[in-house]
Amino acid sequence: MGAKVLERFPAGAPRGSWPAEEYAAERRARGEQATVVMDLKSDAFLVVVPTREED
Repeated sequence: MGAKVLERFPAGAPRGSWPAEEYAAERRARGEQATVVMDLKSDAFLVVVPTREED
């Protein structure tokens, strides 16, 4: 199973601000299985949804 990146957020958000988590929560409220993951290489939070890989 793969994942599709919906949005990227820089890791240096202001204190008390969680834009990636807020965006993911909005997507989950719409019925999507959005998850936040950290991309250490780019120092960013990614909001991803699972995708089904075709054979």
